[in-house]
Amino acid sequence: MKKWLLVFYLCPYIALAQNIPKDSNDVFILQKKGANVRTYAPGMPLAIETIYDQWFDGVITAIRHDSIFINNIAFHYKEIKTLRRERTKLNYTADGTILIIAGGGVLLLGAVNGLYRGDAPKDWYKPASYITAAAFILGGIILIKSKYKTYPLGKKYTIHYLELNPNKNNKRPF
Repeated sequence: MKKWLLVFYLCPYIALAQNIPKDSNDVFILQKKGANVRTYAPGMPLAIETIYDQWFDGVITAIRHDSIFINNIAFHYKEIKTLRRERTKLNYTADGTILIIAGGGVLLLGAVNGLYRGDAPKDWYKPASYITAAAFILGGIILIKSKYKTYPLGKKYTIHYLELNPNKNNKRPF
């Protein structure tokens, strides 16, 4: 009997714990010419450049009252000049470094083969060796540089704040 009495008294507290808090988190939407590109919510990583030319990187801790909190530092959403996100499909840094090393390896292999054969240094490389090495090195540099995708806000990209507070008093005009 005492167990049932304890459950009866604790039941309202369990139900209160599942309510949505009054200060719920909102979201903001990145749009490209009116089409949604990405939706940002608390817990997502974000890197921004402010209108003061400062870069801030971190996790969104909260979004409320037209402000975005990155690592508990508040920014008004109109203070954001550029958004940047890291691409995660490939390992851009490691793959780019491997391509650069492969390009250097092609040049080194041509020199080792030329020394082994006893050729003159002007005959170590063919045009195909230069083209292959340059393609590997340039491809690696491009891959490393394309690790981040940036969204400069202005004509093409815009941010829209979406308030998701269900407890706000929405008064009807009638």
